[in-house]
Order: sequence, then structure tokens, then C-alpha cells
Amino acid sequence: MNQHKTATAGVAAFALMLIASPSQAAGVNLVANAGFEQYTLGDVLHRMDNSNLPSWQTTSGTTWVVPSDKIQNLLWTTSNGGKDLLTTSPDGGNFLAMDSDYLRGPVWQTVSGLTAGDTYNLSFSSALAQQAGTILGQTYDWMNVSLGSDTQLVWATPGVPTYLPSQGFSGWQQYNLSFVATAASEVLAFAAYGGPSGAPPYVLLDGVSLTDTTPMPTPLPAALFFVAPTLAGVFGFSRRKQVKA
Repeated sequence: MNQHKTATAGVAAFALMLIASPSQAAGVNLVANAGFEQYTLGDVLHRMDNSNLPSWQTTSGTTWVVPSDKIQNLLWTTSNGGKDLLTTSPDGGNFLAMDSDYLRGPVWQTVSGLTAGDTYNLSFSSALAQQAGTILGQTYDWMNVSLGSDTQLVWATPGVPTYLPSQGFSGWQQYNLSFVATAASEVLAFAAYGGPSGAPPYVLLDGVSLTDTTPMPTPLPAALFFVAPTLAGVFGFSRRKQVKA
């Protein structure tokens, strides 16, 4: 009877060790300068030109790094006559403003440290706004987000972009997209689109995070090599006693 209790306790302890073992990859953000806080220009608005925003590149001449206290210098908000209060993103600090009509082009970086076949969660904050000082009327926007060759659409359903009233602000939205990596390094890109032609509507971006969400194989605890022989001995001893009885 005592041997049976000992074996039961051993099995329970072993199960607890398995449960306590790490079972998922750590949620490490693989995106560099993910909040656009690093820049090298000293002016109040930072036009991005592939040299002043570390880790990111663009083909566009109208992508801006906007400090949270300089929003009114570029975009409509209540402090400069806009209809809605445009706030900084939930991530705080700087955010990116991409003109989705004029000289538009993707903003991208090459992300390394991926595992081919693993699933990754891409999260970010985004919003829609219009350029201050210009009466645009209604504008529309959408954004293509891609990792490698996989592209997903935000701020739109297929064929239907999101519309913004004149001098308006959409409010910040949080997105979580799922991608499967196909290589150890892939290009992460955000491409804003909008109109009408000649209007400067903006798609805003901040707080970019890419983390591996694929469960890792549960490693066998080192203690298994000590517990297993003990359990085997206890079960064997218990079985022999039952046979003799």
C-alpha cells in the first residue's frame, strides 16, 4: 500500500514538472525601432528620406515622423481647427504619417531571426487623418501590410476603403495579423493608399511588434532521468509483492 502511494506521488510530481516546463517561444519583438523613437533630424517634423530613421526605409518623399507634441504642425486636430481631437498613439512618443496619395511608397525593414514555418503575430496601432491647412472634403484610405510574399489588407474590406470626413480623425485602431514565415529573413512592409487624387490623406502607424506564436516542443526536464528509474523500481517492487501475495 505504501509503495502504491509512493508511486502515485511520483507520477503526480512528474506531471507537475511537465506542466511547469516552458512550452512556447518567448514573445520577443523582432522589429527594430518599432515605435519610431530613433531619428537623426532636429527639426520639428522629420521627413523620412532613408537616412534619418534607423532600421526603416521608404521610396516615398512624403512620409513623416511626427512627435506627439507637434501633431498640429502636420495634421488636423481640434487645436488647429480640425473637427476631432487627434491624439498620439497608445504607444506614445513619435508615430509615422504616410501620405497615401502623393508619391506614396511602402515603408519597410528586413526582419531577421525568423523560423520558416512558424506563425507570427504582427501587431500595430494605426489611424487615418488629413493634412492641416487644406480643406480636402472626404478622403479614403487603406493599407497593404506584408511579410515576405504574404500581403493582408487593413482599413478596408476587399474593394471598399475606409472614408474619412473633411478635417476628421478616425481614432487609433489596434491590429493583430497572423503570418507564416517562409525564410529566416523577410521584408516587413506597410504601404498606404488613398485619395482622391491630389489630396493628402494620411495613414498613421506606430507600435509595430512581430512575435513568434508557434508553440515550442516541451523539453523533458532533467529531473526525468532521476525520477523515471525510481518510478520504474517502485512499480516493479509493487508488482512483485502483488504476485507473491
